[in-house]
Amino acid sequence: MEADLPIASTMPCQNAQQQQLSKCEQSHSLPKQVRFAGGGEPAQPEAAQLKLLPMNDQIRELQTIIRDKTTSRGDFVFCADRLIRLVVEEGLNQLPYTECTVTTPTGHKYDGVKFEKGNCGVSIMRSGEAMEQGLRDCCRSIRIGKILIQSDEETQKAKVYYAKFPPDIYRRKVLLMYPILSTGNTVIEAVKVLIEHGVQPNHIILLSLFSTPHGAKSIIEEFPEITILATEVHPVAPTHFGQKYFGTD
Repeated sequence: MEADLPIASTMPCQNAQQQQLSKCEQSHSLPKQVRFAGGGEPAQPEAAQLKLLPMNDQIRELQTIIRDKTTSRGDFVFCADRLIRLVVEEGLNQLPYTECTVTTPTGHKYDGVKFEKGNCGVSIMRSGEAMEQGLRDCCRSIRIGKILIQSDEETQKAKVYYAKFPPDIYRRKVLLMYPILSTGNTVIEAVKVLIEHGVQPNHIILLSLFSTPHGAKSIIEEFPEITILATEVHPVAPTHFGQKYFGTD
């Protein structure tokens, strides 16, 4: 019975498949847009240096627990550390690798990759220090510098009070750690200090957890060459993060 069906009856299905394939190819050729939560406007392709972790239920649950005001501090720290680890792992994926060949215990050759030397971390105190352990868990011997930036009581502008880096930081790729991007002012001042120490903006990868659209935009407009990595862009940032994590709330 199937052989008696008119051949022409299969044409609509074939056309639909071809149209769907064409749409799929077109979608892959378009610049990826940044996902905004809470109904925010999508970013334009010019903000390509803002990268977000692919959303899944695990990340969404961690974000939810961190934002929930009823979350205990123990659960908060546990979930924050998990989310930090995911961001750090992806941050390491942004660093340069070189190809190499190793010999396995069975004597076979294996073509792989290895990190290029010359990376370091810099945490913006105090909340950025929450991300240090996640970085050390992935890179045991990595060097970590620190920057202390606070708002001036009179002018309310961000002011640098302390900075200590590896002496050759100007030759390194820098993973700058700061979990919450609200206004972006603190990060902007930190990047200025790094540049003053000879670091190239395109050698800076900012690792963060949550960002507001304004915070990300401010940093990108000031330093269009740096890369920002976060899990979410949302109009409301969990600004209680540092106090909750360190138990000073």
